[in-house]
This record gives sequence, structure tokens and C-alpha cells, in this order.
Amino acid sequence: MTAFAEIILVFVLLTNFTLLASARLSTCIRQVAAQGVVLGLLPLLVGPEGPGARLFLVAAVMLVVKGIVFPKLLFRSLRNANVVHESTPIVGHTASIVLGIGILIVSFWFTSRFPLPAGQQPVSTLVLPVALATLLSGFLLIVIRRLALMQVVGYLVLENDIFVFGVGLAHEEPLLIEMGILLDVFVAVLVMGIAMFHISRTFDHIDVDQLSQLRD
Repeated sequence: MTAFAEIILVFVLLTNFTLLASARLSTCIRQVAAQGVVLGLLPLLVGPEGPGARLFLVAAVMLVVKGIVFPKLLFRSLRNANVVHESTPIVGHTASIVLGIGILIVSFWFTSRFPLPAGQQPVSTLVLPVALATLLSGFLLIVIRRLALMQVVGYLVLENDIFVFGVGLAHEEPLLIEMGILLDVFVAVLVMGIAMFHISRTFDHIDVDQLSQLRD
């Protein structure tokens, strides 16, 4: 089980770098969807006595919401905004990869000194560094990208980080909390999708820098 969990966590790291390096919005949506779908398999690997009905339910909800619902909403927003790629991010894509490497190094260094509660054993030693690297990568996407759609993708990466922490460490986390996290993200994506639709319809773009030109 640990080997499969580590494969999933390594895949999450690779998708983080792909998101930082890619300018094509459809590719970024597919990558964050793939990240969510793969993470949906993680609950099946953490149960002390094998996957039970609750963990199968969490995995099924993750697969449906992250693999179908969220990508569909994001692709609909992408069509409404009529954009294909982001050509002028605040930080270039090459520099973003360098920052991503720095984030990964810092994450492994910091989490190696992070004390766990007594009796708390993660499903893999990669859980903490991958979760922290995913958290920082999500923040980085939100900060360095100009398009609102990419910032929504960054928010989804942040939620994936929460899921890694919750499933990888809190084995007995109540199902209600897990579903609450997904519901919060669903509402956030829906609201952002509506906002992007109205912004693009009014201003013919979804570049958040242009919003500074708004006047009363």
C-alpha cells in the first residue's frame, strides 16, 4: 500500500510542475483534474484494515467531483472567456519551474524537522513534503498568474493539499469534514466561474490586472 501511495504522491508533484510550466489553459485544467482523480485513490490506501465503505464513498465522490464536475465547469468558463493560453504571467514559466524546485527543496527540509503527534504515523514519508509543496505551488499559481481561471486552478491545487494532509495524516477524520471541504471548493469554483463569465462578457478578457482600471 505504501508503494502505491508514494506513486500517487510523486504524480502529484509532477502535476504541480506541469501546472507551473504550462501556459495552455486546457492543459492546466486537465492536469488539475488528473491530480484530483489520482488523489481520489489515496483514501483506499490509508485504512488500517483495508478500504471500507466510508473510504470507498470518499474516493467515489473525489473521482466524480474532481474528474468530471470541476473540469466541466472550468472548461465551460474557458469557452465563455474565449481564451486559449496565458502569454504574460507575472513570473515567466521557466522562472516558475525554478521556484517550484525551490519550493520542493524547502518542503523536504522543513517537514524533516516537523514533529508529528505521538502515535500519528503518515501513510508515507512523502505525505508531509508533498502536501507542503502542493500548498505552496497553489499559492504560487494564484500569485503569479494574471488570468482568473488560472487562479481558480491554483485554488483547486490548494484544496488538493488539504486533502493530502487530511487523508494522509488524519486517518480517522470524519466523513462530514471531508465532504465539507469538497462542498466549500465546489461553491468557490461555481462562484468564480460565474464571476469569470460576467467579467469576460463585460470586458472581453479575464486578466485580473485590467480590473485595476475600473472606476466608479
